[in-house]
Amino acid sequence: MDPTAVGIGGIVIFLLLIFLGMPIAFTGAMVGLLGLWVLVGTTPAITAIGTFPYGIIANHAFTVMPLFILMGHLASSSGFVQDLYWAARQWVGRFPGGLALATTIGGAGFAAASGSSIASAAVLTKTALPEMERYKYDPKMATGCIAVVGTLASIIPPSVHIVLYGIFTEQSIGKLLIAGILPGLLTAALYMLMILVRTSFNPSLGPPVYGVTWKERFVSLKGVWGVGLLVILVLGGIYTGLFTPTEAGAVGALGAFLFGFASRRLTLRSVWSALLETGRTTCMLLFLLMGVLIFNRFLAFSGVTIELAARIAGLDAPPMVILIAILTLYLILGTFLTAIGMMLVTLPVIYPLSVTLGFDPIWFGILVVMMAEIAMATPPVGLVTYTVHATAPHIPLTTVFKGVLPFNLMDLVAVALLVAFPQIVLFLPNMIY
Repeated sequence: MDPTAVGIGGIVIFLLLIFLGMPIAFTGAMVGLLGLWVLVGTTPAITAIGTFPYGIIANHAFTVMPLFILMGHLASSSGFVQDLYWAARQWVGRFPGGLALATTIGGAGFAAASGSSIASAAVLTKTALPEMERYKYDPKMATGCIAVVGTLASIIPPSVHIVLYGIFTEQSIGKLLIAGILPGLLTAALYMLMILVRTSFNPSLGPPVYGVTWKERFVSLKGVWGVGLLVILVLGGIYTGLFTPTEAGAVGALGAFLFGFASRRLTLRSVWSALLETGRTTCMLLFLLMGVLIFNRFLAFSGVTIELAARIAGLDAPPMVILIAILTLYLILGTFLTAIGMMLVTLPVIYPLSVTLGFDPIWFGILVVMMAEIAMATPPVGLVTYTVHATAPHIPLTTVFKGVLPFNLMDLVAVALLVAFPQIVLFLPNMIY
């Protein structure tokens, strides 16, 4: 039987089972095992299944993932996002949409100390939403802002999405993390610009907050030293080469732990809870990776990814047109697949294609992660929208869905700018690598 035909058949079955609701991890493992059995026989297939998962989990590169996740949970329990939001509120609250601006600043700052968009969205909902409701903010503006700002944790380092892309494609995780800084800040700036414009024309969307004194503004800054120092330790260590990404994750987790106890907000109970949540999230991600990578091994044996990449690259179309088609595909997939699932399902085919087309793998990786960021807040499967609704159940889910749409447009503007000006992504990593 033709290996390429087997590979195409495996892809069709894989996608069909996902659409039917089967978990991606089990789908990838099952289809991968059956495909290997057809291509190489029973014994090699069973041997691969017995040794390959261990080889994946035993990879030292994966250590960075639970460390960054733990750092985010500890930072969340230590109240860093509350401090950042309150300081930003005191300084920018007097502008139109000031509380939404403060949410964006606080969320972007917390994203630099947390790799979890879900945790960021949940904490921001508890912190910022009551304040915005108190000042009669439009519910769509309030919840939409909180949801999309939570997704900044997927692009601003330390980002689990970036780490997964680096591991999957065997690219430098340190270089990828540094490359995410400017795109993340650009996205946050576009959110703020949109908020300012909309609330200036329609003040009822987000009234300003008056009555804050200069003394209160400067006093509020004392609460941000912990997260500021943590960000400098982690990103500064990676940027200067003092730490590898794994070492930076360990330093960040330890720093969040020490700063939390120094502020007397972190308790033994919250530390235990952070460890449990880190374990659950890490296990989920590892099972997902094992299943998809087994499937990827099957595709490699079939040769279908190389064949598809060569055929698409041979089309009579400029590489930029193919890139736009890929990004459009991600936008469509994001409406019914989770962000991480979308990345892992498509990368076995899309990444070899990007290499064939000559795209810079760091630049292309940040574009993929940006599309995953959009997927996290895109109805009807955007996980952060459900997180906001679950944390504030009195807000209808449809309200959150409507609220994120203007912010999704800003995400697309950010992606367009990164496509038009690749140096936004490559400037910082090229300076140090």
